[in-house]
Amino acid sequence: MKMLFKQRMFSWFDSYDIYDEAGNTLFTVEGKLSWGHCLHILDANGQHIGTVQERVMTFLPQFELYAYGEYLGCLKKEFTLFTPRFVFDCSDWQVEGSWTEWDYSITSPGQGLVAAIGKELFQWTDTYVIDVEDPGNALCALMVVLAIDAEKCRRS
Repeated sequence: MKMLFKQRMFSWFDSYDIYDEAGNTLFTVEGKLSWGHCLHILDANGQHIGTVQERVMTFLPQFELYAYGEYLGCLKKEFTLFTPRFVFDCSDWQVEGSWTEWDYSITSPGQGLVAAIGKELFQWTDTYVIDVEDPGNALCALMVVLAIDAEKCRRS
């Protein structure tokens, strides 16, 4: 399953639209005013289904992930020199990026490749293609991409 993740051109807070390959809206993401990044994920019907909340006052970036009102776990950035790496503390998912921080892969020792994320260059706004092997992992993979993008925004 492929998803196209596009940041909206004009918005005060982080806002994104996520489309399928046919151009249908799968999810909408709205940034909320808070201490640290707080992103609410809505399904195609406008129902709130997930939240990505940045933990503040941490040495390395950490993001709490919630789906359908339940805490899933925390995505934590690890200290590395050249390539970014994140771990998801409630599962065996590992996220590794390229040195350019444009391409990422989510892997699991038990499942292999969970998702591949690539940033599209020469776009007006941040645009990512998320290729998820199992559609059941689409929401979690989207939350990982949102956390990575928020971490990159935090640095710049």
